[in-house]
Amino acid sequence: MLHIVACIKQVPDTKIIKMNPKTNTMDRASAPAILNPYDAHAVEEAVRLKRRYGGKVSVLTMGPPPAVKAIKRCIEIGADEGYLITDRAFAGADTLATSYSLTKALEKIGKTEPIDLVICGKMTIDGDTGQVGPGIARRLDIPPLTSVNKVVEINKDGGHIIIHRKLEDGYEVIQSTLPCLLSVEKDINEVPYSPLPNVIKAARYQPHIWSVNDLEDVDRSQLGLKGSPTIVSSVWAPQKPQGGELLEGTANEQVERLLGILLERKELFQLGGGAS
Repeated sequence: MLHIVACIKQVPDTKIIKMNPKTNTMDRASAPAILNPYDAHAVEEAVRLKRRYGGKVSVLTMGPPPAVKAIKRCIEIGADEGYLITDRAFAGADTLATSYSLTKALEKIGKTEPIDLVICGKMTIDGDTGQVGPGIARRLDIPPLTSVNKVVEINKDGGHIIIHRKLEDGYEVIQSTLPCLLSVEKDINEVPYSPLPNVIKAARYQPHIWSVNDLEDVDRSQLGLKGSPTIVSSVWAPQKPQGGELLEGTANEQVERLLGILLERKELFQLGGGAS
């Protein structure tokens, strides 16, 4: 029986979010909050492993009280328990402080139910750093396995796991000891529509909510803004490309027109002395 904990995050939908022109920061209030897409695949994989080997899936997140919504989404996917750590002391955390806070919560969860596997999404769409998962693994002193796109086997009795790690030109097969941490790619699975019983369970579910005072042996200097050495000087949205031409007609006509444009530009480039 496995106990798998998925670390998740509620994020703003970056397809909709706007930038604040005065502060050069993301206007998080301008977009709806969603479960980080990479984390949805992490939870789905945890649920699939539970079906294969038996056990339990817990999810853990740090954030403001509305992050309960992300936990409920995980219950819809098939998670069994959810934990939210929320406190003003956690505010302003970068990836270093976030990994510390989540580690303290994982240590508390593990004292009651030992954890065999921690699973995270590859990264969050509002940060794109991919640092929190490996940071947790380092603090827990367990192996971090990144860019995972397939779990081949888990042998709890033998104390090992075999995975495929995605590479640019293929994958590598890795065997690791348990417990360990996986950060998974989106292509590890497809997240299906949730069955009605899970939706009903999620609507009624109330997660465990902990403040900083509920955690043990916490160094407050490593929490939130105090524990965050990262400084973001500015953030901006890339400019949309200008110009361009809309090609009309059939696919063959579009290909012919595009080849003509490329040949014209090649001739101009050569006339301008750009080619030897």
